[in-house]
Amino acid sequence: MRRIFLAVLFGILFQSLWAQQGITYLKGKVTEQIESKELPVIGANVYWNNTTVGTTTDVNGNFKLSKLKTNNQLVISYVGYRSDTVIINNQDFLAVALKNSVDLNEVTVTYRRKATEVSLLDPLNTNVIGGKELLKAACCNLSESFETNPSVDVSFTDAVTGTRQIQMLGLAGPYTQITRENMPDIRGLSAVYGLTYIPGTWIESIHLSKGAGSVVNGYESIAGQIDVNLKNPANMDKLHLNVYGNQKGRIELNANLQADMGDKIGTALLLHGMNNSFKDDRNGDNFLDHPMGEQYVLLNRWELYNNKGIHFQVGVKGTYVDKTGGEIDFDPDIDEGTTNSWGMNIHTERYEGWAKLGKVNIEKPWQSVGFQISGATHKQVSYFGLRNYDANQNTFYANLLYQSIIKNTNHKFKTGISFQYDDYKELLNTVNFDRIESVPGAFFEYTYNYLEKFNAIVGFRGDYHNKYGAFVTPRVHLRYSINDNTTLRFSGGRGQRSANIISENTGILASSRQFIINGDGSDKPYGLDPEIAWNYGLNLTYKFTLDYRNGFVSIDFYRTDFQNQIVVDLDQNPQQAIFYNLDGESYSNSFQAQFDYELINRLDFRIAYRWYDVKTTYNGNLKEKPLVAEHRAFINLAYETKMHWKFDFTINWQGQKRIPDMSTNPVEYQLDSYSPNFFLMNAQISKSWQHSFDLYAGVENLLNYKQKDPILSSNQPFSQYFDSSLIWGPVTGRNVYFGMRYNIK
Repeated sequence: MRRIFLAVLFGILFQSLWAQQGITYLKGKVTEQIESKELPVIGANVYWNNTTVGTTTDVNGNFKLSKLKTNNQLVISYVGYRSDTVIINNQDFLAVALKNSVDLNEVTVTYRRKATEVSLLDPLNTNVIGGKELLKAACCNLSESFETNPSVDVSFTDAVTGTRQIQMLGLAGPYTQITRENMPDIRGLSAVYGLTYIPGTWIESIHLSKGAGSVVNGYESIAGQIDVNLKNPANMDKLHLNVYGNQKGRIELNANLQADMGDKIGTALLLHGMNNSFKDDRNGDNFLDHPMGEQYVLLNRWELYNNKGIHFQVGVKGTYVDKTGGEIDFDPDIDEGTTNSWGMNIHTERYEGWAKLGKVNIEKPWQSVGFQISGATHKQVSYFGLRNYDANQNTFYANLLYQSIIKNTNHKFKTGISFQYDDYKELLNTVNFDRIESVPGAFFEYTYNYLEKFNAIVGFRGDYHNKYGAFVTPRVHLRYSINDNTTLRFSGGRGQRSANIISENTGILASSRQFIINGDGSDKPYGLDPEIAWNYGLNLTYKFTLDYRNGFVSIDFYRTDFQNQIVVDLDQNPQQAIFYNLDGESYSNSFQAQFDYELINRLDFRIAYRWYDVKTTYNGNLKEKPLVAEHRAFINLAYETKMHWKFDFTINWQGQKRIPDMSTNPVEYQLDSYSPNFFLMNAQISKSWQHSFDLYAGVENLLNYKQKDPILSSNQPFSQYFDSSLIWGPVTGRNVYFGMRYNIK
């Protein structure tokens, strides 16, 4: 499959770039008459009549088109102008002056913007989740922002730390590249916890792409990419306040402030604070259902624009998190490091800074250069019962990017160089896993556009990892418009990443399992090879209008084949977590069908079904990946009245999940091979006054469904059978929340 993919990829690239050799061309220029001036028409369509052979004019109105021996009728068209058909004989150059079409009476077009937008023109299969979608749920942070999106699963890593993780295409969150405005953000030590470091009220939009991403953004994307755009001074409100509270004692306060420091300079200050001091044990297992603690996050960003095509921004961010969990009677001042009572504490301090500088050539707007730079320091001090885990990461990233065209705007390219540096210091009890990873690289991405009918993006990047050596990353995205309402997409490519096996499996730390790492003793991270996978996908999107209301249908299938994977084996021994390089097959097949439609005026309906086939070779046996549902169904209803009342209701059905083999445990500590299937329901109601003041209230897990006995051996937490990581369903029951929002435009 990889050989076929590479052959197709190279074929597209070389044919697009050099197939023009040996062909005769017709050149020309398309202009328009405005008053006494003759001006170039940019983006006019030029094509041979009744064929798909064509091009568009560049910024100077020029075009270049291969001649056909079987057709001499050339059509020139542009919106707002009369189409022209010209007979071409032996000439090599053609000058065309378009004439205005007949003037029409004024027409008012009304479009109700959807909460989630799907483009038919983007070669990547991307959902744009806007602020309206994020308001359908409490959405206190990024990990809680996907409750109304069927493409992303959200679950708890364990029953003690309260940490949520996401899954895409049946693969854990770290296989999805998470960026902030196209710069690496949540990765390394923050791959799991970092989702909580982005408050929901800070988010302007989320661009969610399935499959291989762009080589411009790096080589780490395997399952997809989540790009988060934060509020920025150019388009945010002067003031936004949000207060949130729930019955579990969680209280949050968020404040976004914007100020103009001049005509072309703006700044934004984003503040977040969270506190939870309530002890809650509604399932009666003597363990807190959620940790207590506090979290504070601050971000300040500045942006500069000018009329010379320069855009500059700089930002800093600080995060402080301290949370404590475990048995109800656990007192960290007395019981830490003892067997008096089981407890955990995670203390994190993270500081980040970044800058972006872009320059667009005003005379050639297709040409620009950009530079991105960022750095972060992440420090975590934690313990889980008698197990200590301390970790530090210092990271640096730089990316220099240049983009332009090849002859005309049908042929675009991006190229550049990048550098990623990570200094890790990890200490698990008394064992060090220190390492430095540095990766310089270069990339080239070519984009071919044929009218609005076909697009191809072909990208390559080459990188050199100081531990793994040199490697290449090819990727391709194809889009074909079957008709004005139907688009077919294909994507394929390679991804590679370094696994941070301890921080990415934080739930296992909250157990008595012994960490066994079967590395080769080399200086590679943990003595293990990099994770390498190939991802291929097809997507069909159809948009329609029925009874003056819009809807769309989306069907996609993606397959991920691992060339190597760090296998986390929980089946061999219930008292161990064994890590080793893949020896055999590991793959993920993902199918999803989604239907969105406005049933009646202002009532949006979304239904989806998703099927996963995820298997890995464990100790020589190909098995289902544990704790991943094969089937999931999803329904969301959202209604808004003319008086600005909003009602949202979500039903989520999850099928059974395989549970790791516990058959060697005593009978009282054994579990069924599969979990039951279950339903989750969420509801929210909100009222807005003059678009400046909102009140909202909602219920999560309306049916109060809970996983029975989520902590194994909770009555003897220091025994060898203690395990809080086998989570297949909700740990806590029904949760009622309320909140208030206030805006000043």
